[in-house]
Amino acid sequence: MTMQCLCIVRSSMKWKQLSRLQRNLILFSVALMLVCGIATYPTVTEHFRGLTVVVKEDEGHVLKLVIPEVLPESDKQNQPLVPEPPSEKQKRAPHKRGPPGLQNRLQKKGTRSDIQVEENPIQEAKKADKEKGEKPLVKRGALIEADQATEGGTAKEAENKVAVPAVEQEDHSHEPEFDRLEAVRDAFRHAWKGYKEFAWGQDELRPISKSYGEWFGLGLTLIDALDTMWILNLREEFEEAKTWVSTELSFNKNVDVNLFESTIRILGGLLSTYHLTGDALFLDKAKDIGTRLMPAFNTPSKIPYSDVNIGKGTAHPPRWTSDSTVAEVTSIQLEFRELSRLTQDTRYRAAVDKVMQKVHKLEGKQDGLVPMFINTNSGQFTHLGVFTLGARADSYYEYLLKQWIQGGQKETELLEDYLQALEGVKKNLLKKSSPNSLTFVGELSHGQFSPKMDHLVCFLPGTLALGAHHGLPADHMELAKQLMETCYQMYAQMETGLSPEIVHFNMHEGSIRDVDVKLADRHNLLRPETVESLFYLYRFTKDRKYRDWGWEILQNFNKYTKVSTGGYTSINNVRDPEYPSPRDKMESFFLGETLKYFYLLFSDDPELVSLDKYVFNTEAHPLPIWPSAE
Repeated sequence: MTMQCLCIVRSSMKWKQLSRLQRNLILFSVALMLVCGIATYPTVTEHFRGLTVVVKEDEGHVLKLVIPEVLPESDKQNQPLVPEPPSEKQKRAPHKRGPPGLQNRLQKKGTRSDIQVEENPIQEAKKADKEKGEKPLVKRGALIEADQATEGGTAKEAENKVAVPAVEQEDHSHEPEFDRLEAVRDAFRHAWKGYKEFAWGQDELRPISKSYGEWFGLGLTLIDALDTMWILNLREEFEEAKTWVSTELSFNKNVDVNLFESTIRILGGLLSTYHLTGDALFLDKAKDIGTRLMPAFNTPSKIPYSDVNIGKGTAHPPRWTSDSTVAEVTSIQLEFRELSRLTQDTRYRAAVDKVMQKVHKLEGKQDGLVPMFINTNSGQFTHLGVFTLGARADSYYEYLLKQWIQGGQKETELLEDYLQALEGVKKNLLKKSSPNSLTFVGELSHGQFSPKMDHLVCFLPGTLALGAHHGLPADHMELAKQLMETCYQMYAQMETGLSPEIVHFNMHEGSIRDVDVKLADRHNLLRPETVESLFYLYRFTKDRKYRDWGWEILQNFNKYTKVSTGGYTSINNVRDPEYPSPRDKMESFFLGETLKYFYLLFSDDPELVSLDKYVFNTEAHPLPIWPSAE
């Protein structure tokens, strides 16, 4: 046909005499025929075809790799479901580490963890449905677009959105531990990539907008992640972070910081990194920030103020009240006590010990349970009659046990308060849900029980197990196992497999679901408490189900919160897998706690941060248990 076209041209007129349109038409025809000829030639097209074939055998699945199929970009990326966002910075919302929330989805118990298989999900789903003679049914994943990054998005915003089909998953419950450890390291590298590129030296990454948020202006994420990098053996990342600490980190700033948050994240992180590395740089920085936080204790009652200006050396309560929260003033002791031990400067420990001694004697408790607020002027509990193990009270109970462990199990007042509080929990807050009889910890308000449970309460299974490991009654471990199941179900019963901040448990006979979640409570902030407790339960029992539950949770973090350009984002709606609604914020504790506990959960080395040698602060920074002679 090509020759015929050329003959027609020669016989009718010379090439130069043709109009531009005619010449273009002829060239187009020639090109089209060449393409068609190549496409129909089998030895050529075979080079452009390929597929990963999964052959099922009796022993399991065998992956046979052929030349990879050329897929659209959205299919090739088996990681983030979040496309690139706008680069403009957004204002930082007021930060609260406050109350948790939760939702519900019924799911069969014993769900096995999944891993993604690199296949074309659309083709596989169509093939399966065709064999069954049914309409196509494709599990849908999350598609998070740049303009969807809001603090309060709802499911209605997802209407008319096109979701990326999720890759079909296979059961890999018994994935080799090395692969799981490497998966955690990969997650950290991905999170670090976003922080390094878009938020280096700043407090928090905003991964959707490729920007950052400031809270204290002290490189919060970087400091919080130092010991995580060391434990994960990420030496290159650690060294670049250490260089920043050495050359850029200064606490001589006219800035207000929260006493509790800066103690557990910054002071705790620096002390832990010093112990793991032996590098005096981190101890020097710890002493600097510790000294600058001391003005908070200059109150009439010696109950510290919540805020300190570390540049001016002044402190004050929040603008709206003279109260501090009980959890905040009683969860700084591990860090300041250790600072005194290392520096031989007793004033740090003296200040925090006075707080514990005062709280020990205070009236207003109920069966060892404490209210949520304490006044910095009078030194008395306020807002009496409200008791919770969630926000504003949680880590008070945690630090009773951990101070006793840290000090060599000598301080009997701390142990007595802890044991009494646990009896108060059993008597007043411990209930069973319907229909599956999940054990949960609710709240008490002026004698009225509420079946509300914060995700923060999921620290309790791990704390109970830790106490049992150190010689406390065996029934603590049994209660730990029951509560661990409940905390896992807070994930498993959600459509995304991720827990909300707050849940309400059903207690009425005939209930269909154990868990309900209010609209305002459906967010997930990448919190660590459940993974933390899974680590303790596995370390002490060696029951593989705890690892499998953790693996399942990590997979869902990767599926619904991972951002393609780097980082992970908290989400607004754990009940909507098609549109989880990103919040555009990666909390520092995702690197400081969550990923660290994942790694320790999957590690087979009991000496990797031995629980007979270290005690973790409430930000997952390990501090040494003191020798018995001290």
